[in-house]
Amino acid sequence: MFNIKRSFNSKIKHACIFIFLFVCLVPSISNAQEIDILLKGGHVIDPKNNIDSKMDVAIVDGKIFEVAPDISAKDAKKVVDVSGLYVTPGLINIHTHIFVGSKDGFADGWDSVDPDAFSFRSGVTTMVDAGTSGWRNFPLFKKNVIDRSKTRVLSFLDIFDFGFSSGSPEMHDTTTMNARMTCETIKKYSGIIVGVCVGHYSGSDWMPFTKAIEAASCSSVPILVETDMPKLSLEGQLSHLRPGDILTDTYEDVHERMSVVDEKGKVRPFVLDAQKRGILFDAGHGGAGFWFSQAMPALKQGLLPNSFGTDLHRFSMNAGMKNILNLMSKFLNMGMSLQAVMARAAWYPAMSIKREDLGNLSVGAVADVAVLNLLHGKFGFVDAGNNKMDGTRKFQAELTIRAGKIVYDLNGISAKKFQNK
Repeated sequence: MFNIKRSFNSKIKHACIFIFLFVCLVPSISNAQEIDILLKGGHVIDPKNNIDSKMDVAIVDGKIFEVAPDISAKDAKKVVDVSGLYVTPGLINIHTHIFVGSKDGFADGWDSVDPDAFSFRSGVTTMVDAGTSGWRNFPLFKKNVIDRSKTRVLSFLDIFDFGFSSGSPEMHDTTTMNARMTCETIKKYSGIIVGVCVGHYSGSDWMPFTKAIEAASCSSVPILVETDMPKLSLEGQLSHLRPGDILTDTYEDVHERMSVVDEKGKVRPFVLDAQKRGILFDAGHGGAGFWFSQAMPALKQGLLPNSFGTDLHRFSMNAGMKNILNLMSKFLNMGMSLQAVMARAAWYPAMSIKREDLGNLSVGAVADVAVLNLLHGKFGFVDAGNNKMDGTRKFQAELTIRAGKIVYDLNGISAKKFQNK
């Protein structure tokens, strides 16, 4: 009798447990998180999280929801087959000129370009303007360009009060620099302005560096040094910089500035010393900033770029530079590993501008994603001197996602199949 009663009570106990689990778990199963976009079958390269393998990427509410080997497509609104393609964080171009306008020159000018016209089609989700505006005209840049762009636009604020305007006399007048106002403007727009820019100066006074360091120290941001300062030595420029500051147009070979590689093909010792000290080197291709004669020996001797800033503007995009993917392809064909190239396309520049919320596919991060194809064939790459290098691999952007929205799809891999009736 006791055994029968104990057995009956045990059955009731198990039944209660079953009912409890059913009541608790069924709602959570039926209300499983609905995925907005599921990128299926791609090879994910995410240097921040040490991911370099085939993974799926799920996006929910504009954020990265999950990165895993095999995510179920059952609860996904849109599934995109990215098999055979590379899935990376959205690319970051830290050297651009995008204060587009109607005037001559760059600041609010004709030589700058519209960011949305050149970002997504090359996998770029973040562009950083390199000193095209100063503290006086940054509000206009923000109103006319930054606030109206789908591309995330950040900025290095020029130490000259009206920024970089080609041929402008203000660029040679040290009285137009105001470190205090530059610092206050950076603090006011701290989510957008990521550093101070100095460059395009024809004088022999080191005042631009002094003022830039004062403003950057006050606002805790790095300095980006552009070129065209013929009376200020390269060694002197690098000696003024602090660890974390950036020299762009690294592989330039023009009379306005000493090259990083000497006449015997050796990287100058003071350049390597600066690298060891923590100075960062950006590619800064532009119309004159990248030469194979500099980049190839520098690469072999360990002077790798920290980032692939393109120095994008109206005349560089149609010359040797083309876009960031073309620049990345050059370094890939010069011998840099795929993993090293990818790291310098998003995560390294994110760290250099102190925006570690970007350039990665961490769960909860904004869903800025580039899906890239690595083409194999016969390709030609051109430097600033119109010198050609043959290559066998070339990057192409297939799909770009900005804040969880598909903003570029080269071959319609995310589109509905057309049914011809």
